[in-house]
Amino acid sequence: MPLSVFSKISAALQLNEPGITDLEDNLFDKKGISVSMLRLDNIHPVISGNKLFKLIYFLKDGVESGHKTIITFGGAYSNHLAATAFACESLQLKCIGIVRGERAKNLSHTLQFCLEHGMQIEFISRSDYKNVDESYLNEITKTYGEHILIPEGGFSEEGKCGASLINEYFESKQFTHVALAVGTGTTMAGIADANKTNSKILGFGILKGMNDLQRRLQFLKVDSTKDVVFINDYHFGGYAKKACELISFMNYFFDKHLVPLDFVYTGKMMFGIYDLARKNFFESGSKVLCIHTGGLQGNKSLGEKVLHYD
Repeated sequence: MPLSVFSKISAALQLNEPGITDLEDNLFDKKGISVSMLRLDNIHPVISGNKLFKLIYFLKDGVESGHKTIITFGGAYSNHLAATAFACESLQLKCIGIVRGERAKNLSHTLQFCLEHGMQIEFISRSDYKNVDESYLNEITKTYGEHILIPEGGFSEEGKCGASLINEYFESKQFTHVALAVGTGTTMAGIADANKTNSKILGFGILKGMNDLQRRLQFLKVDSTKDVVFINDYHFGGYAKKACELISFMNYFFDKHLVPLDFVYTGKMMFGIYDLARKNFFESGSKVLCIHTGGLQGNKSLGEKVLHYD
């Protein structure tokens, strides 16, 4: 990895270099645009995409500070929990996941993976999860002692600063647009805040009714003059929702480009890119970069033979 911040942990995690893949398609040729993809999914099979970047400063602190316990939050299908569990095991850090909702009779494949990789899991009700406050956090400290707390999805200034490092992979390439899927908004905040080019940042929402992005960006102290466009027309009903049209597109995309997408994040982003291209959203001559933010483990919930690359 070219980023100095990774030097102390890259050997333990065995990280790979991501590359930029050009996506050749008759649609893009017809519209006079070029579309490329930053393959952050290739960094690591588990700690892939933006997850690693949002975690990097927390992990670095855990390794260097001697605070060997990391506590974080997420749902039953959280890529963030899976990545945190694997990273902490690799770095010999104790890890506790606070999971939204009651314990199901059959745990999701994600939570099973977390348990297999040493994460201690604690369940709390959805109402309590929604209303986590200072009192609850104090109880966590009483129970588990000194620790490093990572908000859900890495939503924090540390997470934003980690995500901003992604810019080093493309800032010299002069793209007119940089596109990514948006969940908590942390990665978009990092990309936008560190953007020193004329690229327009396009965020594709994966949550239905996500009306608080500006508040999130303000909380993360993103410069309000940054050129950010939020598009929330391709969520397919909300988080982890899907449709046959989306799955068919993902299979088409893989057959065409040999790039696997996930149905929660990158599949929706790329569906949106194709649709916007058809609608002439991009001017002729545009150079579009799409950031593959990983998260392919989520596809396991689809079952066998749904995707061509399962």
